[in-house]
Amino acid sequence: MAANNPYKTYQQNSVTTASPAELTLMLYNGCLKFVAKAKVAISQGQIEEKNTNIQKAQKIIRELMVTLNMDMEVSHNMMTLYEFMNQRLMDANIKNSSAPLDEVEGLLVDFRDTWKQVIQKNRQQQHTGGMV
Repeated sequence: MAANNPYKTYQQNSVTTASPAELTLMLYNGCLKFVAKAKVAISQGQIEEKNTNIQKAQKIIRELMVTLNMDMEVSHNMMTLYEFMNQRLMDANIKNSSAPLDEVEGLLVDFRDTWKQVIQKNRQQQHTGGMV
């Protein structure tokens, strides 16, 4: 099926050839996309669409949680923040409110932007032989 749709083929290849760091970035971007869709659905009174997109965002948050390396101190802090985000997603779904989604979106943007900087810095170090 993917052969019939060049965009799907590109997407599949992007995922299968991505580094773990790039996959994490994709997860952040995907979660942001579903949070944005849920906000639109709330504003349009589309309860089922809101629920579907919030559940997709929650699945991504859970995936981010299980991929944490808990041997690192920062992972414990990230776990706490991911748990908070998951709870706020549930609150948004139950209360049919965009406010918790705004909170989650803010955190996701910060995480995504920080992660992008880490990837860029690592690439610079690889290209300059670690002399950044």
